[in-house]
Amino acid sequence: MPRMNLYMEYSANIYAIYLKYVSKDDIHVYSIDECFIDITPYMKLYRKSAREFAQMLLDDVYKTTGITATVGIGTNLYLCKIALDIMAKHEPDCIALLSEKKYQHLLWHHQPLTDFWHVGHGISNHLEKLGIHDMYDLAHYNQDILYKEFGINAEYMIDHAWGREPTTIADIKAYQPSSNSISNSQVLFEDYEYDDAMLVLKEMVELNVLKLVDQHLVTDYISLYVGYSKNVIRGTGGQRKITTRTNSLKVLMKEFIDLFKERTNKNHPIRQIGISFCDVLDEYYETGFKMNNELKEGVENMCNLAQGLIVENQAIGRKIGRKEELVEGRKAGKTEGLLEGRAKEKYEILINLLEQTNISLKQVMKIVGLVKEEEIKEITDKLIADLSLKEGYINGRPTNITIERIIG
Repeated sequence: MPRMNLYMEYSANIYAIYLKYVSKDDIHVYSIDECFIDITPYMKLYRKSAREFAQMLLDDVYKTTGITATVGIGTNLYLCKIALDIMAKHEPDCIALLSEKKYQHLLWHHQPLTDFWHVGHGISNHLEKLGIHDMYDLAHYNQDILYKEFGINAEYMIDHAWGREPTTIADIKAYQPSSNSISNSQVLFEDYEYDDAMLVLKEMVELNVLKLVDQHLVTDYISLYVGYSKNVIRGTGGQRKITTRTNSLKVLMKEFIDLFKERTNKNHPIRQIGISFCDVLDEYYETGFKMNNELKEGVENMCNLAQGLIVENQAIGRKIGRKEELVEGRKAGKTEGLLEGRAKEKYEILINLLEQTNISLKQVMKIVGLVKEEEIKEITDKLIADLSLKEGYINGRPTNITIERIIG
Protein backbone atom coordinates (compact mmCIF):
# COMPACT_ATOMS: atom_id res chain seq x y z
CA MET A 1 0.00 0.00 0.00
CA PRO A 2 1.56 3.36 -0.96
CA ARG A 3 2.55 5.71 1.84
CA MET A 4 3.31 8.71 -0.34
CA ASN A 5 1.81 11.16 2.15
CA LEU A 6 4.16 9.92 4.87
CA TYR A 7 7.17 10.15 2.56
CA MET A 8 6.16 13.69 1.64
CA GLU A 9 5.77 14.72 5.27
CA TYR A 10 9.24 13.41 6.13
CA SER A 11 10.67 15.09 3.04
CA ALA A 12 9.11 18.40 4.08
CA ASN A 13 10.50 18.07 7.60
CA ILE A 14 14.01 17.42 6.30
CA TYR A 15 13.76 20.32 3.85
CA ALA A 16 12.77 22.57 6.76
CA ILE A 17 15.95 21.50 8.56
CA TYR A 18 18.07 22.59 5.59
CA LEU A 19 16.33 25.98 5.59
CA LYS A 20 17.73 26.57 9.10
CA TYR A 21 21.20 26.73 7.56
CA VAL A 22 20.86 27.89 3.93
CA SER A 23 18.57 29.99 1.77
CA LYS A 24 15.93 28.34 -0.40
CA ASP A 25 17.63 30.08 -3.33
CA ASP A 26 20.62 27.76 -2.83
CA ILE A 27 18.55 24.55 -2.74
CA HIS A 28 17.25 22.60 -5.72
CA VAL A 29 14.79 19.84 -4.85
CA TYR A 30 15.61 16.98 -7.24
CA SER A 31 13.16 14.35 -5.98
CA ILE A 32 11.17 13.44 -2.90
CA ASP A 33 14.31 12.16 -1.17
CA GLU A 34 17.13 14.11 -2.84
CA CYS A 35 18.14 17.73 -3.22
CA PHE A 36 21.15 19.77 -4.26
CA ILE A 37 22.53 22.51 -1.98
CA ASP A 38 25.12 25.10 -2.99
CA ILE A 39 27.14 25.48 0.22
CA THR A 40 29.87 27.64 -1.35
CA PRO A 41 28.83 30.89 0.39
CA TYR A 42 28.15 29.17 3.71
CA MET A 43 31.43 27.45 4.51
CA LYS A 44 33.08 30.74 5.38
CA LEU A 45 29.99 31.89 7.28
CA TYR A 46 29.92 28.76 9.45
CA ARG A 47 33.73 28.37 9.42
CA LYS A 48 33.44 24.76 8.29
CA SER A 49 34.85 22.64 5.51
CA ALA A 50 32.48 21.04 3.02
CA ARG A 51 32.61 17.73 4.89
CA GLU A 52 32.06 19.42 8.26
CA PHE A 53 29.11 21.36 6.87
CA ALA A 54 27.59 18.16 5.49
CA GLN A 55 28.08 16.44 8.84
CA MET A 56 26.28 19.32 10.58
CA LEU A 57 23.26 18.77 8.34
CA LEU A 58 23.35 14.98 8.79
CA ASP A 59 23.49 15.32 12.57
CA ASP A 60 20.50 17.66 12.64
CA VAL A 61 18.47 15.40 10.31
CA TYR A 62 19.17 12.38 12.49
CA LYS A 63 18.49 14.24 15.73
CA THR A 64 15.20 15.65 14.43
CA THR A 65 13.80 12.75 12.41
CA GLY A 66 15.82 9.66 13.35
CA ILE A 67 16.74 9.20 9.67
CA THR A 68 20.31 8.45 8.60
CA ALA A 69 20.96 10.45 5.45
CA THR A 70 23.82 10.25 2.94
CA VAL A 71 25.68 13.11 1.25
CA GLY A 72 27.58 13.44 -1.99
CA ILE A 73 29.88 16.44 -2.21
CA GLY A 74 31.28 17.60 -5.53
CA THR A 75 32.67 20.57 -7.40
CA ASN A 76 29.61 20.47 -9.67
CA LEU A 77 26.08 19.03 -9.64
CA TYR A 78 27.04 15.90 -11.59
CA LEU A 79 29.88 14.98 -9.22
CA CYS A 80 27.57 15.55 -6.23
CA LYS A 81 25.09 13.08 -7.69
CA ILE A 82 27.74 10.49 -8.56
CA ALA A 83 29.35 10.78 -5.12
CA LEU A 84 25.94 10.18 -3.57
CA ASP A 85 24.81 7.34 -5.84
CA ILE A 86 28.01 5.33 -6.10
CA MET A 87 30.27 6.18 -3.16
CA ALA A 88 28.49 7.65 -0.12
CA LYS A 89 26.76 4.44 0.96
CA HIS A 90 30.17 2.76 1.27
CA GLU A 91 31.70 5.48 3.46
CA PRO A 92 31.70 5.07 7.29
CA ASP A 93 30.28 8.60 7.79
CA CYS A 94 27.94 8.34 4.76
CA ILE A 95 29.72 11.28 3.10
CA ALA A 96 31.64 11.06 -0.18
CA LEU A 97 33.55 13.83 -1.94
CA LEU A 98 34.58 14.06 -5.60
CA SER A 99 36.57 16.49 -7.70
CA GLU A 100 37.10 16.03 -11.44
CA LYS A 101 40.55 14.52 -10.87
CA LYS A 102 39.31 12.22 -8.11
CA TYR A 103 36.39 11.15 -10.28
CA GLN A 104 38.74 10.25 -13.13
CA HIS A 105 41.06 8.38 -10.77
CA LEU A 106 38.39 6.41 -8.88
CA LEU A 107 35.51 5.96 -11.30
CA TRP A 108 36.77 6.05 -14.86
CA HIS A 109 36.85 2.25 -14.89
CA HIS A 110 33.79 1.70 -12.68
CA GLN A 111 31.19 -0.71 -14.04
CA PRO A 112 28.34 -1.06 -14.82
CA LEU A 113 27.76 2.16 -16.70
CA THR A 114 24.13 2.16 -15.56
CA ASP A 115 25.35 3.21 -12.09
CA PHE A 116 26.05 6.64 -13.56
CA TRP A 117 23.50 9.44 -13.67
CA HIS A 118 21.49 9.56 -16.93
CA VAL A 119 22.89 6.28 -18.26
CA GLY A 120 19.99 3.86 -18.61
CA HIS A 121 20.03 0.37 -20.04
CA GLY A 122 19.23 1.63 -23.55
CA ILE A 123 22.19 4.03 -23.64
CA SER A 124 24.44 1.47 -21.94
CA ASN A 125 23.61 -1.18 -24.56
CA HIS A 126 24.19 1.35 -27.33
CA LEU A 127 27.61 2.25 -25.88
CA GLU A 128 28.44 -1.44 -25.49
CA LYS A 129 27.91 -1.98 -29.21
CA LEU A 130 30.41 0.82 -29.87
CA GLY A 131 32.97 -0.90 -27.66
CA ILE A 132 32.53 1.58 -24.80
CA HIS A 133 32.53 -0.28 -21.47
CA ASP A 134 33.32 2.44 -18.93
CA MET A 135 33.65 6.21 -18.54
CA TYR A 136 37.32 6.13 -19.58
CA ASP A 137 36.33 4.60 -22.91
CA LEU A 138 33.61 7.21 -23.35
CA ALA A 139 35.93 10.12 -22.49
CA HIS A 140 38.47 9.04 -25.10
CA TYR A 141 36.08 7.95 -27.87
CA ASN A 142 35.84 9.72 -31.22
CA GLN A 143 33.48 12.65 -30.56
CA ASP A 144 32.27 12.87 -34.16
CA ILE A 145 30.95 9.32 -33.92
CA LEU A 146 29.31 10.06 -30.56
CA TYR A 147 27.47 13.08 -32.00
CA LYS A 148 26.40 11.00 -34.97
CA GLU A 149 25.07 8.24 -32.71
CA PHE A 150 23.52 10.31 -29.90
CA GLY A 151 22.93 13.74 -31.41
CA ILE A 152 22.93 16.72 -29.04
CA ASN A 153 22.95 14.36 -26.03
CA ALA A 154 26.55 13.52 -26.86
CA GLU A 155 27.57 16.90 -25.41
CA TYR A 156 26.50 16.12 -21.86
CA MET A 157 27.67 12.50 -22.18
CA ILE A 158 31.19 13.68 -23.03
CA ASP A 159 31.14 16.28 -20.24
CA HIS A 160 30.01 13.68 -17.72
CA ALA A 161 32.64 11.21 -18.86
CA TRP A 162 35.26 13.79 -17.83
CA GLY A 163 33.38 14.74 -14.65
CA ARG A 164 32.28 18.11 -15.97
CA GLU A 165 28.87 19.78 -15.55
CA PRO A 166 28.45 23.50 -16.37
CA THR A 167 24.88 23.87 -15.09
CA THR A 168 24.56 25.39 -11.60
CA ILE A 169 21.69 25.73 -9.14
CA ALA A 170 21.49 29.42 -10.10
CA ASP A 171 21.03 28.38 -13.75
CA ILE A 172 18.21 26.03 -12.75
CA LYS A 173 16.51 28.73 -10.70
CA ALA A 174 16.74 31.19 -13.58
CA TYR A 175 15.45 28.76 -16.22
CA GLN A 176 12.23 29.75 -17.95
CA PRO A 177 10.53 27.00 -20.00
CA SER A 178 9.52 27.83 -23.56
CA SER A 179 5.94 26.75 -22.83
CA ASN A 180 3.95 27.46 -19.69
CA SER A 181 3.26 24.30 -17.75
CA ILE A 182 3.37 22.78 -14.28
CA SER A 183 4.65 19.23 -14.17
CA ASN A 184 5.46 16.57 -11.63
CA SER A 185 6.94 13.10 -12.10
CA GLN A 186 7.47 10.39 -9.50
CA VAL A 187 9.66 7.31 -9.82
CA LEU A 188 7.96 5.02 -7.31
CA PHE A 189 9.87 3.28 -4.55
CA GLU A 190 8.73 -0.15 -5.75
CA ASP A 191 6.41 -1.72 -8.32
CA TYR A 192 2.80 -0.59 -7.76
CA GLU A 193 -0.33 -2.37 -8.85
CA TYR A 194 -3.01 -0.47 -10.77
CA ASP A 195 -5.18 0.53 -7.79
CA ASP A 196 -2.22 1.65 -5.68
CA ALA A 197 -0.85 3.68 -8.57
CA MET A 198 -4.25 5.34 -8.90
CA LEU A 199 -3.94 6.55 -5.29
CA VAL A 200 -0.52 8.03 -6.00
CA LEU A 201 -1.91 9.76 -9.09
CA LYS A 202 -4.71 11.32 -7.02
CA GLU A 203 -2.21 12.64 -4.48
CA MET A 204 -0.04 14.12 -7.24
CA VAL A 205 -3.02 15.81 -8.88
CA GLU A 206 -4.18 17.23 -5.55
CA LEU A 207 -0.77 18.67 -4.71
CA ASN A 208 -0.26 20.14 -8.18
CA VAL A 209 -3.72 21.71 -8.15
CA LEU A 210 -2.71 23.43 -4.90
CA LYS A 211 0.24 24.87 -6.76
CA LEU A 212 -2.04 26.07 -9.55
CA VAL A 213 -4.28 27.80 -7.03
CA ASP A 214 -1.43 29.30 -5.00
CA GLN A 215 0.11 30.74 -8.18
CA HIS A 216 -3.39 31.82 -9.36
CA LEU A 217 -3.06 29.86 -12.61
CA VAL A 218 -5.64 28.00 -14.70
CA THR A 219 -5.27 25.32 -17.37
CA ASP A 220 -7.33 23.74 -20.13
CA TYR A 221 -4.90 21.00 -21.19
CA ILE A 222 -3.52 18.05 -19.19
CA SER A 223 -0.97 15.34 -19.88
CA LEU A 224 -0.32 11.94 -18.24
CA TYR A 225 2.57 9.48 -18.49
CA VAL A 226 2.69 6.01 -16.90
CA GLY A 227 5.91 3.97 -16.97
CA TYR A 228 6.01 0.27 -16.20
CA SER A 229 8.42 -1.95 -14.27
CA LYS A 230 11.66 -3.00 -15.99
CA ASN A 231 10.43 -1.52 -19.28
CA VAL A 232 8.38 -4.68 -19.94
CA ILE A 233 6.10 -2.60 -22.13
CA ARG A 234 6.25 0.93 -23.43
CA GLY A 235 4.92 3.71 -21.28
CA THR A 236 1.35 4.79 -21.78
CA GLY A 237 -0.58 8.00 -21.27
CA GLY A 238 -1.79 10.85 -23.37
CA GLN A 239 -3.13 14.39 -23.45
CA ARG A 240 -6.59 15.80 -23.04
CA LYS A 241 -8.15 19.17 -23.84
CA ILE A 242 -10.60 20.47 -21.22
CA THR A 243 -13.62 22.50 -22.28
CA THR A 244 -12.88 25.36 -19.88
CA ARG A 245 -9.81 26.82 -18.22
CA THR A 246 -9.85 25.94 -14.55
CA ASN A 247 -7.91 25.17 -11.39
CA SER A 248 -10.80 23.25 -9.87
CA LEU A 249 -9.60 20.14 -8.04
CA LYS A 250 -12.88 18.37 -8.76
CA VAL A 251 -12.71 18.99 -12.51
CA LEU A 252 -9.02 18.24 -12.96
CA MET A 253 -9.12 15.15 -10.75
CA LYS A 254 -11.95 13.67 -12.82
CA GLU A 255 -10.11 14.36 -16.08
CA PHE A 256 -6.90 12.70 -14.86
CA ILE A 257 -8.73 9.68 -13.44
CA ASP A 258 -10.62 9.21 -16.72
CA LEU A 259 -7.38 9.50 -18.70
CA PHE A 260 -5.62 7.07 -16.36
CA LYS A 261 -8.44 4.52 -16.69
CA GLU A 262 -8.53 4.83 -20.46
CA ARG A 263 -4.79 4.59 -21.15
CA THR A 264 -3.19 2.54 -18.35
CA ASN A 265 -2.45 -1.17 -18.71
CA LYS A 266 -3.84 -2.95 -15.63
CA ASN A 267 -1.84 -6.12 -16.20
CA HIS A 268 1.66 -4.75 -15.62
CA PRO A 269 3.23 -3.26 -12.46
CA ILE A 270 3.73 0.51 -12.55
CA ARG A 271 6.99 2.26 -11.60
CA GLN A 272 6.62 5.86 -12.78
CA ILE A 273 3.84 8.44 -13.01
CA GLY A 274 4.11 11.89 -14.57
CA ILE A 275 1.45 14.58 -14.86
CA SER A 276 1.41 18.03 -16.44
CA PHE A 277 -0.91 21.00 -16.51
CA CYS A 278 -0.19 22.62 -19.88
CA ASP A 279 -0.89 26.04 -21.39
CA VAL A 280 -1.41 27.60 -17.97
CA LEU A 281 -2.54 31.23 -17.73
CA ASP A 282 -2.89 33.74 -14.95
CA GLU A 283 -6.45 33.42 -13.62
CA TYR A 284 -6.62 37.17 -13.00
CA TYR A 285 -6.42 37.81 -16.70
CA GLU A 286 -8.67 34.86 -17.46
CA THR A 287 -11.44 36.14 -15.17
CA GLY A 288 -10.87 39.84 -15.82
CA PHE A 289 -10.20 40.43 -12.12
CA LYS A 290 -7.48 42.98 -11.46
CA MET A 291 -5.93 43.87 -8.10
CA ASN A 292 -3.90 46.94 -7.29
CA ASN A 293 -0.16 46.27 -7.56
CA GLU A 294 0.52 46.46 -3.84
CA LEU A 295 -2.19 43.93 -2.98
CA LYS A 296 -1.27 41.62 -5.84
CA GLU A 297 2.38 41.69 -4.75
CA GLY A 298 1.31 40.80 -1.22
CA VAL A 299 -0.67 37.81 -2.44
CA GLU A 300 2.17 36.67 -4.66
CA ASN A 301 4.72 36.97 -1.86
CA MET A 302 2.60 34.86 0.46
CA CYS A 303 1.69 32.30 -2.19
CA ASN A 304 5.23 31.86 -3.50
CA LEU A 305 6.14 29.33 -0.83
CA ALA A 306 9.47 27.52 -0.67
CA GLN A 307 10.56 24.65 -2.92
CA GLY A 308 7.91 22.37 -4.30
CA LEU A 309 4.49 21.23 -3.24
CA ILE A 310 5.65 19.14 -0.33
CA VAL A 311 7.24 22.06 1.47
CA GLU A 312 4.40 24.30 0.40
CA ASN A 313 1.87 22.21 2.28
CA GLN A 314 3.97 22.13 5.43
CA ALA A 315 4.89 25.82 5.31
CA ILE A 316 1.29 27.03 5.40
CA GLY A 317 0.46 24.77 8.30
CA ARG A 318 -1.35 21.98 6.47
CA LYS A 319 -0.82 18.44 7.69
CA ILE A 320 -1.10 15.98 4.81
CA GLY A 321 -3.72 13.36 5.49
CA ARG A 322 -4.67 14.89 8.86
CA LYS A 323 -7.55 17.15 9.85
CA GLU A 324 -6.89 20.02 12.27
CA GLU A 325 -9.63 20.40 14.88
CA LEU A 326 -10.58 23.85 16.19
CA VAL A 327 -13.46 22.87 18.48
CA GLU A 328 -11.58 23.15 21.77
CA GLY A 329 -10.17 26.55 20.84
CA ARG A 330 -13.66 27.86 20.17
CA LYS A 331 -15.01 26.33 23.36
CA ALA A 332 -12.41 28.24 25.31
CA GLY A 333 -13.50 31.42 23.57
CA LYS A 334 -10.16 31.74 21.80
CA THR A 335 -9.72 32.93 18.28
CA GLU A 336 -6.01 33.72 18.43
CA GLY A 337 -3.56 30.87 18.08
CA LEU A 338 -5.81 28.76 15.87
CA LEU A 339 -3.71 29.56 12.85
CA GLU A 340 0.07 29.74 12.94
CA GLY A 341 2.94 30.70 10.68
CA ARG A 342 2.17 31.07 6.98
CA ALA A 343 -1.46 30.08 7.52
CA LYS A 344 -1.90 33.13 9.75
CA GLU A 345 -0.26 35.36 7.15
CA LYS A 346 -2.55 33.98 4.47
CA TYR A 347 -5.52 34.65 6.74
CA GLU A 348 -4.47 38.32 6.90
CA ILE A 349 -4.22 38.49 3.10
CA LEU A 350 -7.66 36.89 2.82
CA ILE A 351 -9.08 39.62 5.05
CA ASN A 352 -7.39 42.34 2.96
CA LEU A 353 -8.80 40.88 -0.24
CA LEU A 354 -12.29 40.73 1.20
CA GLU A 355 -12.05 44.34 2.36
CA GLN A 356 -10.67 45.72 -0.91
CA THR A 357 -12.72 43.73 -3.44
CA ASN A 358 -16.27 42.54 -3.98
CA ILE A 359 -15.38 39.01 -5.06
CA SER A 360 -16.82 36.09 -3.17
CA LEU A 361 -15.27 34.42 -0.14
CA LYS A 362 -14.93 31.20 -2.15
CA GLN A 363 -12.94 32.93 -4.90
CA VAL A 364 -10.74 34.71 -2.36
CA MET A 365 -9.97 31.38 -0.70
CA LYS A 366 -8.91 29.95 -4.05
CA ILE A 367 -6.61 32.92 -4.65
CA VAL A 368 -5.00 32.54 -1.24
CA GLY A 369 -4.65 28.80 -1.69
CA LEU A 370 -7.41 27.31 0.44
CA VAL A 371 -9.26 24.59 -1.45
CA LYS A 372 -9.87 21.65 0.86
CA GLU A 373 -13.23 21.42 2.58
CA GLU A 374 -11.70 21.22 6.05
CA GLU A 375 -9.54 24.28 5.34
CA ILE A 376 -12.50 26.26 4.05
CA LYS A 377 -14.55 25.35 7.13
CA GLU A 378 -11.61 26.20 9.39
CA ILE A 379 -11.15 29.67 7.93
CA THR A 380 -14.89 30.35 7.75
CA ASP A 381 -15.30 29.42 11.42
CA LYS A 382 -12.42 31.67 12.41
CA LEU A 383 -13.77 34.60 10.39
CA ILE A 384 -17.17 34.25 12.03
CA ALA A 385 -15.58 33.93 15.47
CA ASP A 386 -13.39 37.02 14.94
CA LEU A 387 -16.27 39.10 13.56
CA SER A 388 -18.54 38.02 16.41
CA LEU A 389 -16.23 39.43 19.08
CA LYS A 390 -17.21 42.99 18.18
CA GLU A 391 -19.44 44.00 15.30
CA GLY A 392 -17.62 46.01 12.65
CA TYR A 393 -14.18 45.00 13.90
CA ILE A 394 -11.74 42.19 13.14
CA ASN A 395 -8.48 41.61 15.00
CA GLY A 396 -9.16 44.81 16.91
CA ARG A 397 -9.47 47.11 13.89
CA PRO A 398 -12.45 48.40 11.88
CA THR A 399 -13.58 46.33 8.90
CA ASN A 400 -16.27 46.44 6.22
CA ILE A 401 -16.61 42.64 6.23
CA THR A 402 -19.91 41.42 7.61
CA ILE A 403 -20.94 38.01 8.95
CA GLU A 404 -23.75 38.02 6.38
CA ARG A 405 -21.18 38.17 3.58
CA ILE A 406 -19.27 35.23 5.07
CA ILE A 407 -22.25 32.94 5.56
CA GLY A 408 -24.21 34.21 2.55
